[in-house]
Amino acid sequence: MKKQIQVSGDILEEMHRHALSDFPNECVGFFYGKSEGDIKTVTEYGPLENSKEGDQRRRFEVNPLDYMKAEKYALSNQLELLGIYHSHPLHPAIPSEHDLKQAVPFFSYIIASVNDTKVDKTTSWQLNEENQFEEELLKSN
Repeated sequence: MKKQIQVSGDILEEMHRHALSDFPNECVGFFYGKSEGDIKTVTEYGPLENSKEGDQRRRFEVNPLDYMKAEKYALSNQLELLGIYHSHPLHPAIPSEHDLKQAVPFFSYIIASVNDTKVDKTTSWQLNEENQFEEELLKSN
């Protein structure tokens, strides 16, 4: 069975709004929820400031302090930190080589392909046993 991630329409819409507001730069944020087997359910998200120095049109960076805060938030709210969402301005919603180098096991990576007026496509990815990205089924209601 293909791994699956469920995101409410409201949360996905907020992620898309974030991607559009940060265009032409990449946006970034965390999302939280619960995982059960091959199914993750996103119940909350938290936008972040892209802390990448210099050109943010092709890269994002998460401040280590923001990561620690996210872990603490998840723990204190009985949630799991499920992954990171980010945008690919004027590029497909598929992971880049840079995304692969930065990826960690278990996390899901939601990527929104965005231009100056709309989000073209949104996908989700997770590392497999061979340390390669495998697409997850992204379900939204």
